[in-house]
Amino acid sequence: MSGTTIGVIGGSGLYDMEGLEQVERLRIETPFGDPSDEYVTGVLNGVKMVFLPRHGRGHRLLPSEVNYRANIYGMKTLGVERIISVSAVGSLKDAIAPGHIVIPDQFYDRTKGVRKDTFFGDGIVAHAGFADPVCSDLSATLYDAALKAGATTHKGGTYICMEGPAFSTRAESFSYLGLGASVIGMTNLTEAKLAREAEICYGIIALSTDYDCWHDTHEDVTVEAIIQIIHQNVAMAKNIIRLAVAEIGAERPCSCGSAMQYAVITDRSFISEETKRKLAPIVGKYL
Repeated sequence: MSGTTIGVIGGSGLYDMEGLEQVERLRIETPFGDPSDEYVTGVLNGVKMVFLPRHGRGHRLLPSEVNYRANIYGMKTLGVERIISVSAVGSLKDAIAPGHIVIPDQFYDRTKGVRKDTFFGDGIVAHAGFADPVCSDLSATLYDAALKAGATTHKGGTYICMEGPAFSTRAESFSYLGLGASVIGMTNLTEAKLAREAEICYGIIALSTDYDCWHDTHEDVTVEAIIQIIHQNVAMAKNIIRLAVAEIGAERPCSCGSAMQYAVITDRSFISEETKRKLAPIVGKYL
């Protein structure tokens, strides 16, 4: 069995992959509250896997209601070293058609500051480097796997993370075109920030489902259209994950595993024992 554990955060259908063995369902308690749902653990072709539905089973949670901190904390306590995020996005480029796959490598933040996107605060200050917000090694593996799976795939690009839950106004959508962004979604930036603080590699399989509302020859985005594309591509997403997992080794040559080595700037004598216990899975080795 491989020495690595890979987490997958996504929607319905991504926690019951064919071939997953030794399946268990675990409910994890965290100092940051309850995760979105039970974690589903198992072994896929000799690799330990952990699956979590981002919005809960039945899609019960708004993007701003997801407890991202608990989700990532739970992944960390289960030994996850790499997270593959699968999510639906709107396309902001004509070349990225509905049904295409994008492996983004940058973000632009359009959330409103209501989400809890850091494990720090309350007496401990840390500043994570975030210039390159996803793991380049994991992203490269996902890109190669998507091509191997036969998906039309776009490498790199900026993901605009908006608050939601409403989709963009037309004026907003056109303004995003001016930023040169590739896709727009509502979740991945928050996950990426917390994964970096937890020293977990993070990569995205972004499924283009629509053209938002900027394209003059396509209908505006609707939930019906998004769900139809997602259902058509669940099998593709699973195949990409399966192919990627087969190529991921136990060793991590990237710097994600030491991302917080110099990030905590609070004098250790001022950090309470309670805080140290709470953050032990995240940065305990530095405290």
